[in-house]
Amino acid sequence: MSEFRIDQITNQSGSRGPDIAGITTFTGTSGMVMPSGPTEYRGGRGRGIFYGGNDGSINTTIDYITISTLGNALDFGDALDGDPLMGSCASAINGFFTGGYFSVSNNIDYITISSTGNGFDFGDCTVSTGRRSGFNSATRGVFQAGGIEPNTNFDTIEYFTMSSKGNTSDFGNLTLARDRTGGSSSPTRGLCFGGQTQVPAAFHNIIDYITISTTGDAQDFGDLIGPTGSGGFATGNSVRGLYATKFNSPTNYNTIEYVTYASTGDAIDFGDTVSIGRYGGGNSNHTRATLATAMNPANTTNICFVEISTLGDATDFGDLTVARNGFGTASDTNGGLGD
Repeated sequence: MSEFRIDQITNQSGSRGPDIAGITTFTGTSGMVMPSGPTEYRGGRGRGIFYGGNDGSINTTIDYITISTLGNALDFGDALDGDPLMGSCASAINGFFTGGYFSVSNNIDYITISSTGNGFDFGDCTVSTGRRSGFNSATRGVFQAGGIEPNTNFDTIEYFTMSSKGNTSDFGNLTLARDRTGGSSSPTRGLCFGGQTQVPAAFHNIIDYITISTTGDAQDFGDLIGPTGSGGFATGNSVRGLYATKFNSPTNYNTIEYVTYASTGDAIDFGDTVSIGRYGGGNSNHTRATLATAMNPANTTNICFVEISTLGDATDFGDLTVARNGFGTASDTNGGLGD
């Protein structure tokens, strides 16, 4: 019996194949596999976002990268409010950003990570607290700490449900009021790294933690490695949290430290970033963390990366589209979303 091959049917010019119209059925032992699952995931996940920032004034650039590859960032769109030193977190679909240095806004912006486009309004934080950090579980986003120059710090922790628009609710308080912290999380536990106080002026190596599904005050987790500093950033997978770079005037550091979420204890040395800078940001998937170091003292574009399960110095990844610092970061495969 001869074989009828549909993939060899073309029009007269050979430029296209057959069009299928009407009610169509298919039988066989192999063939098409129809896509399944939420449409937001079908392009593949693992995208990192760098939102807004400071290039001498508010910069509204949004960049994105594919974390599993290497290469320069690409333009995503424009931030609604790109004020630097904002808190950020993300679900598997959306990234969320709030706070800042110049306007001290309590607005929460959001984007859809799998697409490209501009930021939109999501809701408001209950307290306008400026320079913040954030993290998330699969369902809940958390923003923490903050401060307003010249002499006010806050210990506020707020939370919201990421699947529905609206304002934050009170969660509890940090062990110490401070700003310029770093935040990362596992699916169950969120950490707040380091920070500084305005009055009295001091840098702190505190690590606080909360259980994201509950409410209540933070508890002591351990300490960062000395010297104390501020302006570092955190990221990680569901097992390890990384805290990278920090500043203790007049010195910038390129250190990377890590903790294991499930335990408590002091941070351990991981390695060093490629470039030195403060007020950067990090994104992650299940195995890799990308680290953008930003200001030393001029703004830079460098992005480097590490494999989270190992120890060692970072390797060059690529560059941001615009040199700036203080950007918010979010990925649709961060540690709070699980494996």
